[in-house]
Amino acid sequence: MSKPLPSRTRVLFYLLLSAVSLVFVVPFLILLSTAVKPLSQPIFSFPPQLVPLPPVLDWFIEAWTQISFPRYLWNSILLELLTVPAYLLISALAAYPLARLQFRGKRLVFGLIVSTMFLPGEVMLVPRFLVVSQLGMVDTFAGVVLPGLMSAFGVFLLRQAFEQIPRELFEAGRMDGCNQWQVFWRIALPQVKPTMATLAIFAFISVWNNFIWPLVVLKTDTNYPLALGLAYLAGVFGDDQRSLAAGTVMALVPVVAFFIAMQRHFIEGMKGSVKG
Repeated sequence: MSKPLPSRTRVLFYLLLSAVSLVFVVPFLILLSTAVKPLSQPIFSFPPQLVPLPPVLDWFIEAWTQISFPRYLWNSILLELLTVPAYLLISALAAYPLARLQFRGKRLVFGLIVSTMFLPGEVMLVPRFLVVSQLGMVDTFAGVVLPGLMSAFGVFLLRQAFEQIPRELFEAGRMDGCNQWQVFWRIALPQVKPTMATLAIFAFISVWNNFIWPLVVLKTDTNYPLALGLAYLAGVFGDDQRSLAAGTVMALVPVVAFFIAMQRHFIEGMKGSVKG
C-alpha cells in the first residue's frame, strides 16, 4: 500500500488543486454574473463586480423568445439521441474484436484506426461533405450524424477496457453455451459500463458543442442545433453581452445535468483506467 502524504504536502496539494479549479470556475461565474446583471450595473469593470445588484432574469427571457431557442434546443437533443447510442454501439463493436479476437492484420487495422486521431478535423470536412452530398444528405440530420458515428478515440478507449477483462469470464461464458455475440453482449459490455459512461460524456459534449460540421451541412436555419443557434443569437443582439451570456448559460444546463447524472460512472471509469 502507498504511504499517505504528509500533512504539509497534502495542504500544498489541495491548495494547488484549488488554484487550478479557480481557472475553470471563475470564467463561468463571470458568465453567470453577466447573465443576471441589470442594465444599471456595468459588465466590464475593474475590479470585476461578480455580485449583481439586483439579479434579474430579463435576459434569459429575451434570449428564449427573440430567436427560436426551443427549436434549436430540441434539434440538439434530437442529435444527441440519434448520435450517442449509435456511437457507443459502433465503437464497442469495433473495439471488441480488436481486443479479444484473433485474426490476421489485427494490429495493422488498429494502427490505421488510431492514426486517424492525428488528423485535424478540418482536413476531413471536404471529403465528408462530398460523400454526404453524393448521398443526398445535405441539410438533413442524417448528414450531420452519420460521419461522426465512427471515432478512433472511442475504439481506442473501449479496446483498452475490453483487454482488462479477465479471460476466465469469457471461457466461463463459452462453457455455458454462449456464442460470440452473447459473450459480447452479456459478458463483455456489462464489464465496461464505466468506460462506456465516460465515453458517453465525451460524445455528448462533442455533439452538443459541434459547430463547424453542422454549419457546413445544414442550410435551413430551422434545422440548426443550439451551437449554431447561439451564433445566430449573436447576430440578432450584436453587442448585447447580457442576452448572449444568458443564452450561453441556458445552453450549458443540459451538459451539466448529463455530467451530474453520469458522474458516478465517470469516476469509476477513471479509477479503472488509473488502476489498469
